[in-house]
Amino acid sequence: MKLPGHWLASPWRRSVVAALAGALPMFAFPAPALWWFAYAALVPWILLVRSAPTAGRAAYDGWFGGLGYMLAVHHWLLPSLHVFTVVIAALLGALWAPWGVLVRRFLGGRPSVGRITAGLVVLPSGWLMAELVRSWQGLGGPWGMIGSSQWQVAPALRLASVGGVWLLSFLVVTVNVAVAVLVAVRESRVPAVAGLVATVAVTSAAWVWSPRPEADGRVRIAVVQPGIVDGADSIGKRFALEEALTRRLAGQDVDLVVWGESSVGYDLADRPDLAKRLATLSRTTGTDILVNVDARRSDRPGIYKSSVLVGPDGPTGDRYDKMRLVPFGEYIPARSLLGWATSVGKAAGEDRKRGTEQVVMNVGHGLRVGPMVCFESAFPDMSRHLAQDGAQVLIAQSSTSSFQHSWAPQQHASIAALRAAETGRPMVHATLTGVSAVYGPSGERVGSWLGTDASTSEVYDVPLARGVTAYVRFGDWPVHAAVLVFLVLGAVEGVGLLRRRRSAPPPHGQPARTVHESPVRPGR
Repeated sequence: MKLPGHWLASPWRRSVVAALAGALPMFAFPAPALWWFAYAALVPWILLVRSAPTAGRAAYDGWFGGLGYMLAVHHWLLPSLHVFTVVIAALLGALWAPWGVLVRRFLGGRPSVGRITAGLVVLPSGWLMAELVRSWQGLGGPWGMIGSSQWQVAPALRLASVGGVWLLSFLVVTVNVAVAVLVAVRESRVPAVAGLVATVAVTSAAWVWSPRPEADGRVRIAVVQPGIVDGADSIGKRFALEEALTRRLAGQDVDLVVWGESSVGYDLADRPDLAKRLATLSRTTGTDILVNVDARRSDRPGIYKSSVLVGPDGPTGDRYDKMRLVPFGEYIPARSLLGWATSVGKAAGEDRKRGTEQVVMNVGHGLRVGPMVCFESAFPDMSRHLAQDGAQVLIAQSSTSSFQHSWAPQQHASIAALRAAETGRPMVHATLTGVSAVYGPSGERVGSWLGTDASTSEVYDVPLARGVTAYVRFGDWPVHAAVLVFLVLGAVEGVGLLRRRRSAPPPHGQPARTVHESPVRPGR
């Protein structure tokens, strides 16, 4: 449906339409998980921006579309952060203002074949720049990257092993740009179709030639998910329930038991009784137990979230302290300035402390695992570094209990498929309250998800793999390529500007002046 131009002449109406258009990709993510929709979801937004009457208006269209996008993929934060969610979305949405200017620059009016061809490279690169900046942990992290909508598509997961989620984002945006040209610029359909064909050819070649993980045996890993535990002494009740669920694993020949985030609410050095109970469970099951302690530490000041390995003799000494904390949920950025957020939502009353380095743990049976906590699984570089350091299995301990009846648990569980595919290492996503999930080295689902209504322990036969993926070897090369695109663009624009200045006619000489210092008018 095409909106009349006079209706869009109102800046506020246009801004609302931009926000709604920017929100459309939300349906490509879980829970709807319409992965195919991602390849056309940006088209209405692109068509709106290209019609902007000025570059300034295109920047506003990009900004408000970015606001809609950020708010839509993070809408489940509204019950916790309330109006502050909109504030954050507006700040992050500004990252798409330059992208809006680029859309108008390359697709506006009647673009030439050269402009469209360049746009098929520049516009996806500009999108990657926005995703790169907002992926910084201090700005909230890379949750909802458009490439992560392809988590259940096997060919896309193969591409992730080549260039990570960044390559998938580039692919999705490129297709959207080409579709927008096909819809809006009839005389330029040839380069648009050529762009689609080239995209298919390049991605198909990468899919065919990318190395596949080599099978290297299997391990049995158990996930313990207690579910919601409320009421007085919920910490103690949860521990008792996790203990009972773990005892069921006796005699099942498991290689590791994993509990979710914040599964233990006390520092084990302060509670030797709990450490003893965990050691007893380890002896009962015949394997180590990876718990997650959310408590004030006895050996240093502050509250930490830590993955702690417990064996038959108690804590083994292997410990990972969470490094990347959730803004507002676990700390308040610039608390002196933004501390008021605690009065309008469920923001952290006290900042958690950060760990300093990632850890690979030896859990027995020759198995090496790399733990992450909560939304750290959204950061591609963290799982990549663990794979480089020799982790055979990636583990994310999480809890989304605050967002139990939203899309957040399913979205979080889906992210692990990308991390597994990128690294060629299986990944276990273990939660307190669901959704828990396990993926193989190619990102394929292993077993069934444990939904938000489950309170159980489940054993998974997890395939192992060896070898190094292109993404682990070369890292975020699509981002580096995007930076190079803009360096080349800047050089080309600079050379063009210099040529225009040189070819411009020389300015006329200064007019003669009278004795009263007023210029002489020609013809007078």
